[in-house]
Amino acid sequence: MAENDRQLTLVLGVIGADVHAVGNRILEYALTEAGFKVINIGVMASQEEFINAALETDADAILVSSLYGHGEIDCRGLRGKAMEAGIGNIKLYVGGNLVVGKQDWSEVEKKFVNMGFDRAYPPGTMPQEAIDDILRDFGFTQKC
Repeated sequence: MAENDRQLTLVLGVIGADVHAVGNRILEYALTEAGFKVINIGVMASQEEFINAALETDADAILVSSLYGHGEIDCRGLRGKAMEAGIGNIKLYVGGNLVVGKQDWSEVEKKFVNMGFDRAYPPGTMPQEAIDDILRDFGFTQKC
């Protein structure tokens, strides 16, 4: 557990014009089962909706999912908006089909890290990998 023994709050959603509801629900279930408090804002969410949900719930992290390949466009500027809202240090995670076409994953990951994301995950990543990373990033050694 982390030093303060508290439950982490995560804002989860699918950004942009993407309607990938099934994957979003699977992530919500896995994250909830892992002990996180999950605020699922659903599909077709804007950057502002992610930021507002994080502000309203005092969230620890924002998890952005995208399946339709336009994540690079939809996510650009999210860190800046978080900074403007006063939550510039919030952890940002992103995963899915984030770019159009086949691109080298290491280059895609680098793009998202340069955009201010703490971690980026390729298509097909199992939820447990993100769960483990979140726990590690917040100093937890087991379920929160």
